[in-house]
Amino acid sequence: MRALEPTTDEVTLDPQDWAAFRALAHRAVDDALDHLAGLREEPVWRPMPEAVRQSFGGSVPWEGEGEEAAYRAFLERVRPYGNGNLHPRFLGWVMGNGTALGALADFLASAMNPHLAGFDQAPVLVEMEVIRWVAEALGYPRDASGLFVTGGSMANVMGLAVARHARAGFDVRAEGLQGGRERLTVYGSAETHGWVKKAAEFLGLGSASYRAVPANDDFGVDIGALREAVRADRARGLRPFCVVGTAGTVNTGASDDLGALADLAAEEGLWFHVDGAFGAWAAASDRLRGQAAGMERADSLAVDLHKWGSVPFESACVLVRDAEAHRAAFASTADYLRGSDRGVMAAGLPFADRSVDLTRGFKALKVWMMLRAYGLGRLVAAVEQNVDQAQRLAGLVDGHAELERMAPAPLNVVCFRARPAEADLNGEALDALNEEVLLRLQESGLAVPSSTRIGGRYALRACFVGHRTRTEDVDTLVEAVVSLGREVVTDDAFRAGAA
Repeated sequence: MRALEPTTDEVTLDPQDWAAFRALAHRAVDDALDHLAGLREEPVWRPMPEAVRQSFGGSVPWEGEGEEAAYRAFLERVRPYGNGNLHPRFLGWVMGNGTALGALADFLASAMNPHLAGFDQAPVLVEMEVIRWVAEALGYPRDASGLFVTGGSMANVMGLAVARHARAGFDVRAEGLQGGRERLTVYGSAETHGWVKKAAEFLGLGSASYRAVPANDDFGVDIGALREAVRADRARGLRPFCVVGTAGTVNTGASDDLGALADLAAEEGLWFHVDGAFGAWAAASDRLRGQAAGMERADSLAVDLHKWGSVPFESACVLVRDAEAHRAAFASTADYLRGSDRGVMAAGLPFADRSVDLTRGFKALKVWMMLRAYGLGRLVAAVEQNVDQAQRLAGLVDGHAELERMAPAPLNVVCFRARPAEADLNGEALDALNEEVLLRLQESGLAVPSSTRIGGRYALRACFVGHRTRTEDVDTLVEAVVSLGREVVTDDAFRAGAA
């Protein structure tokens, strides 16, 4: 056979000049580390100039501008205008800070670019090992099935999908939900995160199949009301199949009585799923474990690693106690997906049988490297530190005449508001004042809390999940809210609007 002549005009997307690209890559790493190291000196968030905003409206470039120019565009137009969650005083939503090591791990994972459906490769063993580590850390069975997914919402959807298949009473995969069967119903608290309603819609159950049961004064689910709802629905000819408990509700950080929910699920033959997106990490701490007591009895559990686990987005995990139930909900076969006794397919495609995804990225590497580098103990210490910071904020609020706490703070979320001295404001006027305080605080770049409503009233909400947050940041937040409350209440424009 005649050897083919080498060609010189074939296209590649690798750098044309590897030495120049290596220099650019080293500079990019140095710039990124300088940025992370200097975060405390930067504003938490800055408004985006209109010129920058408008610069994103162009047509797709046909001719490239080169790696250097593309990187310069990132530095000028992208990195300065994030949402701020890297910063020590980002307290607005339950978003982790990420870590420098996690960013490095993401680069290594992307440079390796493995396909995580399975195959006989080390990245599969890394994910399997990390799933066992996460289960062990949270007091869940080490032999549970599991999967890394994009975030807590998808982890919860996966858990509910397994519950639907396991408890429907018929073959949902074969028959679907259009056969005139009794309506499947799922239950949670009025404080349950909005994922459950979306999941009911996405999985074909319909939003009418979700029962939001009232919460008690501590913002946990009312167990008695839940039991009555399940039995009433069953008497009406419906089919209850799943109850959702929460370890760390998004509004206040409260947890349901997970032990009581586990008992109820066992009595009623229901699947017990726990949304532990961030609060599940309390179970890894001897001091905080009581906050998640009973979670270890769940049939399925969702937990984020990119929240209190502190690794960069995206990294979350669903755990399922019964591995066969997990596989039965998703497994399928095709000639091109069959395993073999030898070669690259010798290990099969185990993760393809655990979700709807076939192609998956290497999300577990950053968790694996973090736990190997720092150990679970250091992560738990950061979790406990955040709880201490939340308790400090709650104490400062309670002790200040111009601040008012709006809800219990059992874990790492504090809901409060400003009540300036000598300001006779109530109801909507006080709501408006606190909304203005929040917006001025965010726009100043000093700190970024968020808001919610507690009992119908507007509240500032501070969530502590960042490993970079320090005690001084808590004190700074309190001083700023008090000062802004006084400033807003004397502002002529505000006074005119409140009149």
